[in-house]
Amino acid sequence: MKTNRLLTIATAAAIFAGGLTATKTFAADSSAPAPARPRIFQRVAGKLNLTADQRAQIKAVLSSEKETLQPLLARLRDARKNLRAAIRSSDANETAVRAASATVAAAEADLAVERMKIYGKIAPILTDEQRQRISDFEQRADDSPDAAIARPGGRSGD
Repeated sequence: MKTNRLLTIATAAAIFAGGLTATKTFAADSSAPAPARPRIFQRVAGKLNLTADQRAQIKAVLSSEKETLQPLLARLRDARKNLRAAIRSSDANETAVRAASATVAAAEADLAVERMKIYGKIAPILTDEQRQRISDFEQRADDSPDAAIARPGGRSGD
């Protein structure tokens, strides 16, 4: 079951060239309810209108990458846990937080390289329209921090 969740998470993340959801999704430890994870791929597949053949091809690509992804995901998860611990430590200091943050950055960089490789295998499976939709999703995600900053303490229109 854990392997299936990994593939589902990896599938959704790998579809996005820049890893739109990858950083948060890949790094998610068991804090998200298990039933929510399979819905990630279903939502992405639905928004992209993936055919059954495309889904099967993408799943095959990700299955072949499972052995590479698992240690990278575990390393990122552990690095993020260590960063949170460094931040919340009673003797927290800038040096420790910077070191822990650098470890997270290195793990994310290694995972980004793997996502690039996986996307290179998945992109040819997608249509031009599907790749454009991914670009649109990424643009909205890139814009979302700006929108959140513009409305601190509430939602727009509050």
